[in-house]
Amino acid sequence: MATGQIFSRTTQALFYNYKQLPIQRMLDFDFLCGRETPSVAGIINPGSEGFQKLFFGQEEIAIPVHSTIEAACAAHPTADVFINFASFRSAAASSLSALKQPTIRVIAIIAEGVPESDTKQLIAYARANNKVVIGPATVGGIQAGAFKIGDTAGTIDNIIQCKLYRPGSVGFVSKSGGMSNEMYNTIARVTDGIYEGIAIGGDVFPGSTLSDHILRFNNIPQIKMMVVLGELGGRDEYSLVEAMKQGKVTKPVVAWVSGTCATLFKSEVQFGHAGAKSGGELESAQAKNQALRDAGAIVPTSYEALEDAIKETFGKLVEAGKITPVKEVKPPQIPEDLNSAIKSGKVRAPTHIISTISDDRGEEPSYAGIPMSSIVEQGYGVGDVISLLWFKRSLPRYCTHFIEICIMLCADHGPCVSGAHNTIVTARAGKDLVSCLVSGLLTIGPRFGGAVDDAARYFKDAYDRNLTPYEFVESMKKKGIRVPGIGHRIKRGDNRDKRVELLQRFARTHFPSVKYMEYAVQVETYTLSKANNLVLNVDGAIGSLFLDLLAGSGMFSKQEIDEIVEIGYLNGLFVLARSIGLIGHTFDQKRLKQPLYRHPWEDVLYTK
Repeated sequence: MATGQIFSRTTQALFYNYKQLPIQRMLDFDFLCGRETPSVAGIINPGSEGFQKLFFGQEEIAIPVHSTIEAACAAHPTADVFINFASFRSAAASSLSALKQPTIRVIAIIAEGVPESDTKQLIAYARANNKVVIGPATVGGIQAGAFKIGDTAGTIDNIIQCKLYRPGSVGFVSKSGGMSNEMYNTIARVTDGIYEGIAIGGDVFPGSTLSDHILRFNNIPQIKMMVVLGELGGRDEYSLVEAMKQGKVTKPVVAWVSGTCATLFKSEVQFGHAGAKSGGELESAQAKNQALRDAGAIVPTSYEALEDAIKETFGKLVEAGKITPVKEVKPPQIPEDLNSAIKSGKVRAPTHIISTISDDRGEEPSYAGIPMSSIVEQGYGVGDVISLLWFKRSLPRYCTHFIEICIMLCADHGPCVSGAHNTIVTARAGKDLVSCLVSGLLTIGPRFGGAVDDAARYFKDAYDRNLTPYEFVESMKKKGIRVPGIGHRIKRGDNRDKRVELLQRFARTHFPSVKYMEYAVQVETYTLSKANNLVLNVDGAIGSLFLDLLAGSGMFSKQEIDEIVEIGYLNGLFVLARSIGLIGHTFDQKRLKQPLYRHPWEDVLYTK
């Protein structure tokens, strides 16, 4: 066991099992104390590597994350404290691994419930190798104005109130982490504050004892008096009694052992800690308090009188000139996190993203204000979900059914079209699903599947301006623009696209009005008089019928309809639908284990 100071203003730690809040609290304490370097050198998160962003005062810093203890110790050889936030299941193994690293001197084990046999093994190894174990079941420890472990001393407000941002003259040790916070406050009220405080943990076999730390404190010149808070159960306090009787403790010790109320109960009582259970008269709080008093410790008559005993002892040391009270300094202001400042109403901050279609806050996600459970329970289909996420309203069933028909009809058009060909070639090159899908989608445009919006735009403009089919087609010809939605490489006037016929039949049966579709049919009649392949294609059918859906449903204003067409909603239908087919082609090629595609020479015209 170390015989003197174990922490300083340059101490750095490795933090095992990433926990954002305790690490940030350590860094905030560093800033409060005026440290030049952060006290957390590295984080160990098994299976992870990289960096974690945290704040050191106003500055955002990146702390390295290592996947193993060995790697972290090699990367940070000056970090000699290991703070272990592992669960009780793995705390012993990871602690032993850390103890075996030559760079580690001190280990704090936070977990409760570590098996006693494992703890004994850790204690034996630590003592044999002159290393310090704090815990298990500890909150840690603190050297005022220098270094603290994890959540020790609680919030920044409590740390400031307890004057822990600068060193005092009192050494404190306790079994309880919660009572340590209380005692830091008590000591700060009646003295110049603590120099170092340790909570050894409440388990039956702590890695270091009350007497271990009192003997350390006795060798630290800056510590002028010690305060001990023990508890019933176990015999740890008696090792301190023996040390005092042997003259090993030369500084005043104010002590109290909690649990005197246990005698009021008729049967044995187990208090909060595993070790807080009296196993006989010697382990009672009364017996321990009397033994400490007989050994020369200053022991009050009750816990309520402990504060006065500390105050009186400190006052005598000041009068004797052994303590010069610390001059107060004003600690720097810790910048408040934006989230907490917003919650408290101190600041307002602009958002970075606006979303009106969905919300993932609360108990369940919602689409356009409709909870996910309602969507499932009411039997919504894909068309209904599209109506919510794209149009922000529940469209009538005939509208959502039409959307679903469009998706089904446009899902695929064989392996020879541009998008499918690209996807097939990419799949045969061994690429992943997303790459194959994107390679096909990137071909969608004015020449392949991307004419739905343009068809709707031009048909709407011509109809709304009361142009005859002749005027519309001839005006487009003068501008050098092909009429979108008209023309097909294969289909002819005497061999219509079956998909177009299905869409038209559905619309005539279910839509309140098909004025835009009828106009497109009139345009087709005129274009067929010019050439037999200038038929209304699926893009033109969907474009014109979607105008009828939007106008006939009575749920969209003229401005909204214009915006929907302008933004590209209708091409979105083709993209969504064709993604189904492109994914199918990807799976098909991979299932067939097709080799890398190479285009045949005989299908290329080589020319100068």
